Amino acid sequence: MMTNTEIITHRLYNQQITETQFTKPEEIVSWLVAVQAQEYAMSKWAIGLRLNGVKEAEVEQAINDGRILRTHVMRPTWHFVAPADIRWLLALTAPRVHAFNAFQYRKNGLDSKVFNKCNDIMVKNLEGGKSLTRATLNAAFQEAGIVTDTIGLSCIMMQAELDGLICSGPRQGKQFTYALIDERVPPTQPLSQEEALSQLALRYFTSRGPATVQDFVWWSGLTMKEARTGIANLPPYFIHTKIDGQEYIYAPGNPKEAEHPRHSFLMPDYDEYGIAYKHRDAIFLPKEKNNPEGRKPTFPFNRMIIVNGTIVGAWQRTIKNKEVIVEVAPFYTYNEQENAIVEKSVNRFKTFFGGGIDDIE
Repeated sequence: MMTNTEIITHRLYNQQITETQFTKPEEIVSWLVAVQAQEYAMSKWAIGLRLNGVKEAEVEQAINDGRILRTHVMRPTWHFVAPADIRWLLALTAPRVHAFNAFQYRKNGLDSKVFNKCNDIMVKNLEGGKSLTRATLNAAFQEAGIVTDTIGLSCIMMQAELDGLICSGPRQGKQFTYALIDERVPPTQPLSQEEALSQLALRYFTSRGPATVQDFVWWSGLTMKEARTGIANLPPYFIHTKIDGQEYIYAPGNPKEAEHPRHSFLMPDYDEYGIAYKHRDAIFLPKEKNNPEGRKPTFPFNRMIIVNGTIVGAWQRTIKNKEVIVEVAPFYTYNEQENAIVEKSVNRFKTFFGGGIDDIE
């Protein structure tokens, strides 16, 4: 039977954390299919920690160039996706996100008539390769008599993203922009629903296995029936094994057992190493080791320190005079080796952001 240590070892390897086979930011996004990205600066770090020597500016450039797109897909939250994947992912998962959003649409008085009018306004203002901020587009809505609050505006923009009309454009300073998908993304071959389900299952279990069907449903937003259809079409080389009564699925590989400094890393908010799974027991410390001294960090536990695949503490970063300052709160007293690799992880994070983090989160 596979142990938690073996689950961790495979996941670190498959998620490109132990070592990476890629050199470009867009290759990581394509490998992972979708990377949760509502915390923008930390989402760029999620890509950076899976590459060697890549700086934040290189990830930002890939986004501005359109080699990485940011949109709402799978669940009602932001994700980074590759241009080649955005259309089939939206076609597959947008209907369920729309269903989830339906109450907010009604609450804000938004119906198909309003959405169609807003979509026409966006096309008129964005066509010709333009990229505009949300505020600029909102001014155009208001000029046409469509006035709503922040939530209503978010619904309008998300609806247009989910319908495949708009996606992220290059940033204007610190401001995000929108562009027309059909002008920013080259044409792609559409997939049937079964082809899309098969593609999503294949790439999820390849990049995140070992994982369960419940993990896949949680991450993808699919129904259990849809998820099982995708899993049924996995190639025969995939391994299905029972652990504590749960079936885990993964592709055979050769994850290296040797210790590696990148087994320790500062995990960003909503990183795929945690958020991609419904059941996250494997990455938590054993009860006998978890905070035996009763330590209570003085800041929220939303950012975790990982050592050899396990959460061993929390961290936060602050910016002072554009310098990145990282504070750590161990859940127990680290030994000398653990202190050394955590320090390397902190330095790697600082190096990635270079002169500082100026993104508003």
